[in-house]
Amino acid sequence: MKTIKEVINSKGSDVKSVSPDTETTNAVKLMATSGISSLLVIDDGKVVGIFSDKDFTCKVVAENRLTEIIPISEIMTKPVCAIRPDQSIDDAMSVMTEKRIRHLPVMDGEELVGLVSIGDLVKAIIKEQKDTIDQLEHYIHY
Repeated sequence: MKTIKEVINSKGSDVKSVSPDTETTNAVKLMATSGISSLLVIDDGKVVGIFSDKDFTCKVVAENRLTEIIPISEIMTKPVCAIRPDQSIDDAMSVMTEKRIRHLPVMDGEELVGLVSIGDLVKAIIKEQKDTIDQLEHYIHY
């Protein structure tokens, strides 16, 4: 089973982030233009929260706060669950399932090294299964 570090190496370590005082509407615009569904919230170089489309839907739209100017710090999810780069994809899937989240920062101690989504993990699992099938087919044919 692959490690989270291998997933990060494959997909890249670029992570979009905002500060806690960023207005919600600006964060949503950044997510839309970047084609992503979550942003890390970083203050003084530390991850202090995560903001996702789910946070926006549940804490702004559902509460009819669309006309308000709301800083991310009011609606971000905190504390943030994280995973280490040396942990397995299974470990990450377990955390995501248990916490009902779709994005997981990858932390090496206090250092942010990337962010994985459920989609990244599924893609890695499918690739690993395909590689195994290809190897078995090759073995059978020769």
